Amino acid sequence: MTTLLGHRRARALAAATAAAGLALVAGCTSSGNGSSASRTVAGGVELVKAGQLTTCTHLPYPPFQSVIDGKVQGFDVSMVDLVAKDLGVKQKVLDTPFENFKTGAFLNSGQCDLAAAGMTITAERKKNVDFSTPYFDATQALLVAKGSGVTSLADAKAKKTKVGAQAQTTGEDYAKAQGLDPVSFESSDAVLNGLRTGQVKAVVIDYPVIQGWLKDKANAAAFQVAGQINTGEQYGITVKKGNTKLLAAVDKAIADAKADGTYKKLYEKWIGPYDASAASPAAS
Repeated sequence: MTTLLGHRRARALAAATAAAGLALVAGCTSSGNGSSASRTVAGGVELVKAGQLTTCTHLPYPPFQSVIDGKVQGFDVSMVDLVAKDLGVKQKVLDTPFENFKTGAFLNSGQCDLAAAGMTITAERKKNVDFSTPYFDATQALLVAKGSGVTSLADAKAKKTKVGAQAQTTGEDYAKAQGLDPVSFESSDAVLNGLRTGQVKAVVIDYPVIQGWLKDKANAAAFQVAGQINTGEQYGITVKKGNTKLLAAVDKAIADAKADGTYKKLYEKWIGPYDASAASPAAS
């Protein structure tokens, strides 16, 4: 009886151990984001999470992305929605620090599939991420209070005007290149609020952002564009280095939108009167 009982206990222990081993293997091979097969969508694109296209952005940056009526909306959001539709999924937007877009950190760590944040295509950034074809031609502008007497960036420098810009942006880089020492702000809203409250007397920021801001009558009554700065900038959507299938899907969505009139409709909805040069496929 003792020997038989011992054998039974040994068999039970072995079975339990085997079951535990199988559970451990299953735990190691499964993922909270879904299996690789469940995350693969049209065109062989593999997403970081099943059923959604995860987009990194930095809020707020109207008219490209901001929270409106409790939902993230804007030109960039609408463009990426087109990509998501082609892939047969919905877009999920994550608000992340802007500096991560320059390094591709959130793409490399698998937190996002792509990044869309009104980001200028530069040679330096191309070292860390892959850019889509350009989807927007952007210019910088100098915004000042009416009656300030500042008429240009050179004038602001000569008068030692305190100038503001958004941190880690090409606007800030441009201001520094002109010999200015701009006050850095975390977001475009913070930049404009700094001007409104008198923390700075002028700001260098993307012109489309100013266009949206000046739609408010109170802002238009108090502030004006002292000069536009054509820096030859173009925006691109980024993916992780080597993610060729997703990049191809993004490029296709942009090309299709420009060809079928969708781009023009979205441009007029979020930016303003359509400028055909905005649809130019040539990178600067």
